[in-house]
Amino acid sequence: MEGRRVIGLAARDESGHLSPYSFTLRKTGPEDVVLKVLYCGVDHTDLHQMRSEIFPINYPLVPGHEVVGEVEELGSEAKKFKLGDKVGVGCMISSCGKCMACESNSEQYCSERILTYSGTNKDGTPTQGGFSSAMVVHQKFVVKIPEKLAPEQAAPLLCAGVTAYSPLKQFYNPDKAIKAGILGLGGVGHLGVLIAKAMGHHVTVISSSENKRVEALEHLGADAFLVSSNAAEMEGAANSLDYILDTVPALHPLGPYISLLKVAGKLIFVGVATKPLCFNTEHLLLAGKKSLTGSFIGSMEETQEILDFWSEKALTSMIGVVKADYINKAFEKMERNEVRYRFVLDVAGSNLE
Repeated sequence: MEGRRVIGLAARDESGHLSPYSFTLRKTGPEDVVLKVLYCGVDHTDLHQMRSEIFPINYPLVPGHEVVGEVEELGSEAKKFKLGDKVGVGCMISSCGKCMACESNSEQYCSERILTYSGTNKDGTPTQGGFSSAMVVHQKFVVKIPEKLAPEQAAPLLCAGVTAYSPLKQFYNPDKAIKAGILGLGGVGHLGVLIAKAMGHHVTVISSSENKRVEALEHLGADAFLVSSNAAEMEGAANSLDYILDTVPALHPLGPYISLLKVAGKLIFVGVATKPLCFNTEHLLLAGKKSLTGSFIGSMEETQEILDFWSEKALTSMIGVVKADYINKAFEKMERNEVRYRFVLDVAGSNLE
């Protein structure tokens, strides 16, 4: 089937400013799902990509990788969904399907993975994201939105949510008391707090700002709060945490946080810093058998798991729904760290032209 013409919002240069852009979707294949986009989460990585801060970008670039939509069309062999289903698309839309990562349900680590935007489809066309009226995606990389989960609530889970959920799964043990640290209380961080609490962990939020104490403890239900610049607080919490989920997408020192970990504790990076991070190996790591590790989004299986987990636990993310005419201001507020905690773009309810 021939590709359809759609309208989206695209960055055309490193300023990252978004404006209307018309383009053609790739041809629909037999196992493809065509979805009308309803909502799309607004992620900090979008800002990095729009400005070409991670790797060079071929413009125009339509961002958006937390996409919730409604199935409008199905390929002849797409049996996973039916017309009218509410579905989600996350950070990737393809992989090789035959490497060790793909065969072990870890396709996000496939060296041939294709990202939802700023990538290249197998037919050579550029991939464009969910800040657009429609998308076409292979059914393997589409997930079902649970009926009890509002579509705008589901959007942040498709990147930020699964990014926190995937590494935290290893600590999901009802028979063991786990002391967790969540570093940074932004889009990923606030979801990390809710997920860790729902897993039964004792959660400490670590922030550079005293301003978020009330939000962390009263609104999100964290058990403790540390201000990283308060030496007395940090010293009092030394060697107390089993893990820290580091969600900070900017340059920051590592030493103070590594010191908070217990023996054999883990500092898990999920935020994308654009400059190198530094630490003292011998004193901080070797003497405590501590480890630094990273985690990249999540698998398709884990993406479905976080949606189901969220629905079963009746959790609610803190979002602000915005229209297309506000999107550039939304990114400005995100950059100033003024978002509590995630913007979601109402694509279907906006005039994209």
